[in-house]
Amino acid sequence: MTIPLWTLLAALLLPYVLTGVAAALRKKEFGELDGHTPRVQQAKATGQDARAHGAMNNAWEALIVYAPCVLFQHVSAPESTLAPKLALAWLGLRLVHPIFYITDKPPLRTLSFAAAISCAFALFLVGGHIL
Repeated sequence: MTIPLWTLLAALLLPYVLTGVAAALRKKEFGELDGHTPRVQQAKATGQDARAHGAMNNAWEALIVYAPCVLFQHVSAPESTLAPKLALAWLGLRLVHPIFYITDKPPLRTLSFAAAISCAFALFLVGGHIL
């Protein structure tokens, strides 16, 4: 298995990890988790709890872009030496993104998002033999 595919596996797991973080913060905020109507409770969340939920949603959104880019690169240019570097950069940026999100650092969050999405699109260009 290639490095880009390993990073795709990590990308698949990240939203679930963030779900756990959001749940822990929601329990801290409300004293308990509402298993009957969790979305209603989440809608009432504030602060870090709300931002953790936003980070989880953003991780799903990033996965929708990243997965086809990695798969296209893997099929079209598996021998690329640039692809593993881009994939590892994407993963590192996506790992710090929720930290910046939850700790309320919007400029760093935006920068990590923009840099990561650039890495994903660059992987697509590697697959197209443009890079």
